Amino acid sequence: MALVNPHGGGDLNPLLLLGEDLIAELKRARAFPKLRVGSREKGDLIMLGIGGFTPLDGFMTHADWQGVCDGMTVTNGLFWPIPITLSTDSSTANAIPTGTDIALTDPDDGKIIATMMVTEKYTIDKGHECATVFGTTDIEHPGVKMVMEQGEVNLAGPVKVLSQGSFPKKYGPLFMTPRETRALFNELGWSKVAAFQTRNPMHRSHEYLAKVAIEVCDGVLIHSLLGHLKPGDIPAEVRTHAIIALTKNYFVAKTVVQGGYPLDMRYAGPREALLHALFRQNYGCSHLIVGRDHAGVGSYYGPFDAHHIFDKIPKGALETQPLKIDWTFWCYKCGGMASARTCPHGDEDRLLLSGTKLRKLLSEGSDVPPEFSRPEVLEILRSYYAGLAEHEKVEVKLTGHSGR
Repeated sequence: MALVNPHGGGDLNPLLLLGEDLIAELKRARAFPKLRVGSREKGDLIMLGIGGFTPLDGFMTHADWQGVCDGMTVTNGLFWPIPITLSTDSSTANAIPTGTDIALTDPDDGKIIATMMVTEKYTIDKGHECATVFGTTDIEHPGVKMVMEQGEVNLAGPVKVLSQGSFPKKYGPLFMTPRETRALFNELGWSKVAAFQTRNPMHRSHEYLAKVAIEVCDGVLIHSLLGHLKPGDIPAEVRTHAIIALTKNYFVAKTVVQGGYPLDMRYAGPREALLHALFRQNYGCSHLIVGRDHAGVGSYYGPFDAHHIFDKIPKGALETQPLKIDWTFWCYKCGGMASARTCPHGDEDRLLLSGTKLRKLLSEGSDVPPEFSRPEVLEILRSYYAGLAEHEKVEVKLTGHSGR
């Protein structure tokens, strides 16, 4: 059997220039007006560059934005659940005539990472985007805050991507493109591949989800988010180190591949679950593991809203399908991991596991039950939190207060 097709049914559409084309475009770009993008847009550009957002060719027009917000499709009918847009302030937008080529620069080091032909400038109802995409306009929601703080004007147009930023150097082989994962899956003889989305280290519940997927698929891609997170989340370097320790000690060889992708979290819950399935299709995954509160934050979404949304999209919108798994936990009476579908016992016999709870226990220096996380993982995480505590002590000593 073959891997699933890239989204849209055609070939992968990586927009990253290479070789002589890259050299020539970089030379041209030096004369273009420059626009520094934000962290979210940088991640989107790199995904466009590596083909993760196939078949898009750039940032969305107003009609595409409207269609995605209201019906999860762009103007040509392609399914897409979250707007991919570029914004700037009004004065900057006014200085860029439609039809102009501009250079987009990295928010971290100011280097040119892409060029763009500006085909349209438009304003949006930010509240409408938040209400439709995030299901809320509460400014405390990190995704809403991101949209409300972006520039007043969106710029649309095709892009040529000239860099992958610091991701290849920083993460090495962990940073994999869709072409690379597809080649690896073919080499391993996999055609039925489940993606496990994570922005947290894997505790026992995550391990259980991945092993359930391995029972019904050829293998699992543990796919870590490498972009920016909200304060308090554990950095990708620590996360991936912990995942290596887990998979080395508790998984059968050649059933798991660990990779990373360059996006920032949007915390869009159900809509983001759809986006996660869409770009995992480009990476070659036939399934996406969807557990409790996938891509959620706080209490904005029901625990299984991300399950239900897959039942509401048109048939054939995505080839990649959800592998829906119920609430998972350690059951003392069962003597192991279980889910609400398999365990008959009550809450008093269950140890509910979550990344939030694990981070809280570790940050407070509290004991973590062995049923919660593997010892090899806990050792890595305790070392990370001990370093944070030591850094905070130094800050207090230097400043006389904690800075909070």
